[in-house]
Amino acid sequence: AKRKYKNAHLESEKALDNYRKADADINLSRAEVEKYRIIMNGKVQQNEECKSDYANQVQQYNNAQHIFYTQTMPQVFQCLQDMDEKRINKIQESVFMCAEIEKNVIPIINTCIEGIARAAGNISPTHDSKSVIERYKSGFPIPDDLPFEDMSGSGQQMESNSNTLPSRITSPSNTVNKSATLSGKSKKRGGIFGLFGSSKGDEQREDFSDLPPSQRRRKLQTKIDAIKKEMHKEQQEREGIMKLKDVYASNPALGDPSTLDKKIEENSQKLDALRQELLKYEGYMKEVDGKSNRRHSASEDSHSLSTSGSGDTPHIQQVSAPGTPQNQHNVYQPIDGDEDGEDDFDNFPVIGRCRALYAFEAINEGSVHMYENEDMQILEQDQGDGWTRVRKVDGTEGFVPTSYIECHYYDGDQV
Repeated sequence: AKRKYKNAHLESEKALDNYRKADADINLSRAEVEKYRIIMNGKVQQNEECKSDYANQVQQYNNAQHIFYTQTMPQVFQCLQDMDEKRINKIQESVFMCAEIEKNVIPIINTCIEGIARAAGNISPTHDSKSVIERYKSGFPIPDDLPFEDMSGSGQQMESNSNTLPSRITSPSNTVNKSATLSGKSKKRGGIFGLFGSSKGDEQREDFSDLPPSQRRRKLQTKIDAIKKEMHKEQQEREGIMKLKDVYASNPALGDPSTLDKKIEENSQKLDALRQELLKYEGYMKEVDGKSNRRHSASEDSHSLSTSGSGDTPHIQQVSAPGTPQNQHNVYQPIDGDEDGEDDFDNFPVIGRCRALYAFEAINEGSVHMYENEDMQILEQDQGDGWTRVRKVDGTEGFVPTSYIECHYYDGDQV
């Protein structure tokens, strides 16, 4: 609009100038001067229209600019400001929420730290070492004193003594190498590391059948004593309730005797459960004692057969199951002859052969390690305790889990 107004203004001034020149020129006719005047008036009118249009456009522009700077743009900035303030508020809320969560978690963390500190404070080296001793002690009795042998007798007596084995050998260095511990085989230490763990694999059986007989007997006796103590406590409680019931019956003002019937019934149920449990563990104890007696009888029979069979052959009393305290020392009978008896320690006859189905690491005293598919000789059948006595190729004897081996006995086809 401004450009049109400018062009129209220039043309109107030019038309006005032409008209003035034509009007001043005496050589032009009246008609030609009128023509210039008409052109001038048209240009002037066109100039006024463009001027009016330009003024209108300027007014609209100014109004729009005023509205933009006074209304539209402030509204836009206000919206941006509101959005930024909302963003800041959200960040503030997030910071507050994070701080609140951290504040709520701190007591839990402190409780955990206090629990860790309490657990560390409850660590008892003495108790832990006693637990290891309780788990791995063999129960063997202390060996007898070595008897003094008087060498001041006659030469014939000394010669006889030189050809005679001592009646009882108690020195550990002279005992037969019949267990994994005495054979010098290395053992893994995983058993000690896992002693204080709580994994399911370390859970002990109810009848303690996973322990050697001596430890099993000790655990069963401890359990029986605990049950008897609990029964004694329940019986005392029952006597107290019965006395209180008699007092209520003699003097109803003190209370209703029928209110004690429920407690008496509960006490009877507890006593019955304890009696059943006591019978169960006493049965386990009788089972252990029966196995021990059977092993002891077999040892005596073997000893008698060896004595009656030949007076010139040394023999050894049968060694009991791993961990049992009975008959732990090899008893040599005096003999006459010039044999030294070094190769006569194998008292157990070979009754079969077996093959290891799985590898086994000897952990308990008296057990022997084996590897998978290893062939061994069977010296003694499983007496019901889950252990079989075997002899390895290198002469090492000991007990292995019966479930870990495949057995074949010479006296039958029991596999």
